[in-house]
Amino acid sequence: MTIILFCLLTVLTQVGGLVYLLSILTHKLTDKWTNNKYLKATYRFTSFLTLYCLTTFLIVPVIAKPFGRVPLPLTETNYLQPLNILTCFLNRNYVRPELKQTAFEVATKMNDKFPGTTTNYLDANFPFIDKFPLIPHLSHNDGKKLDLSFCYRDTKTGEPTNECPSFIGYGICEEPRPDEKNTADFCAYKGYWQYSFLTKVISQDSKRDFTFDSDKTRELVNLFATQPTIDKIFIEPHLKTRLNLISDKIRFHGCQAVRHDDHIHIQLK
Repeated sequence: MTIILFCLLTVLTQVGGLVYLLSILTHKLTDKWTNNKYLKATYRFTSFLTLYCLTTFLIVPVIAKPFGRVPLPLTETNYLQPLNILTCFLNRNYVRPELKQTAFEVATKMNDKFPGTTTNYLDANFPFIDKFPLIPHLSHNDGKKLDLSFCYRDTKTGEPTNECPSFIGYGICEEPRPDEKNTADFCAYKGYWQYSFLTKVISQDSKRDFTFDSDKTRELVNLFATQPTIDKIFIEPHLKTRLNLISDKIRFHGCQAVRHDDHIHIQLK
């Protein structure tokens, strides 16, 4: 069980496995506090959680800096925020300093043009070690990649909102219209089962409460495309056409990845 938990926590958070091993050293102390097995388990979990939080929010940011990575903000800063705080809790919010600065600049420009707008970021990278996989992503492993949510309007009021239909930002898509290229069907036909997998496991119930904001999303993509630090942007082909996005930086990510009509992927040179 120890090996399984170590592996699982390492895959999910990069540092959780090591913290778990360290927390085992506290068991002799906490086990003395009670003979009740349920309380013992509670104390052990509390010990791990305390050590994990201290490590994640106080120690990891300091150690990550020499690796050339810095954390994106935990709360709204310069009009940029995590869509889900779990992104930060799981150490999936690390990028290279120049990508952080670029994200801040674009988020500020978005708020300048659309007052009240806060740009939501999704998965970035782990804090250490190039090529360490950020499951389930194929390429978020070097501090150079960042996903961002689309922009939406409240369907009932028609007003812009900084919320998203999916609580993790993925899995609820702006589907192709009948006259648009359907890359999801094409990739499924080619045998890439994972391409639309998230749409099958993420509840679609809240989709009707949100309307895709074409104008703001177009502006968000174009602002990143004009940044000299940005090398590539991935978005689903039918949205590139629909939004009239013409930058050479905007490309198709390939069927081996997952669909990108639920988020934007940007990456440094």
